[in-house]
This record gives sequence, structure tokens and C-alpha cells, in this order.
Amino acid sequence: QVQLVESGGGLVQAGGSLRLTCAASGSISRINAMAWYRQAPGKQRELVAAIASGGYTNYADFVKGRFTISRDNAKNTVYLQMNSLKAEDTGLYYCNADVINSYGGGPFRYWGQGTQVTVSS
Repeated sequence: QVQLVESGGGLVQAGGSLRLTCAASGSISRINAMAWYRQAPGKQRELVAAIASGGYTNYADFVKGRFTISRDNAKNTVYLQMNSLKAEDTGLYYCNADVINSYGGGPFRYWGQGTQVTVSS
């Protein structure tokens, strides 16, 4: 089994910064892509940023220039540095990972439980 645990969310004023962390653990042989999504109240979940195992990144237009995704493959961890936060960035932030398990199966996509980010204006 594989678990993803997010941390780093919280309450911040507009213009501030937060750094989210998502650590994967369990029966992992390799992780392909990792990504951050978010879901605001009453809205659908949307992609924020993604990163391939080799480091190629992809960002939603609404975070370009403000957010940076990175990963540490040795730690099976992905990060999201969020700067210049806006009230509209408020939501529950989820990470996911496409995992090849220890038995060679997959990739399978796993999700974390989410971490709340609230930006006050």
C-alpha cells in the first residue's frame, strides 16, 4: 500500500507565502509524475502544477510566476512553494503521485487527504 501525506497549509495574508510538502511512503519502487491540485468550495478540483520524474514541470496559468513545484526523488517528496498568494488561492490542496509499486505493478495514481490553504484579503 502507498500513502501520501500533505503538510504546510494554513492561514496567511494576501501577498504572503506558504510551502506545501507531500511525502509518499509504502511499497514504492519508483514514482513517475507528481502533482498538486486544489479545490475551492463549490468548485471542481483543478490542476495547479505537475512535475515529471526527470524534473519537467507544468503549471496552470493562474499560478505561473507565483508558484514553484519541485521534488526530491530520494525522499519520494514533492513540494509547492507558493508566493504572492491571493484570496482566490484559498482551497484544499491535494497531491497525487503515479507509483510503480515494489512488485512492479502500475503505475497507479494515489492521492493524499489534502491540506487547507486560506488566504485572507
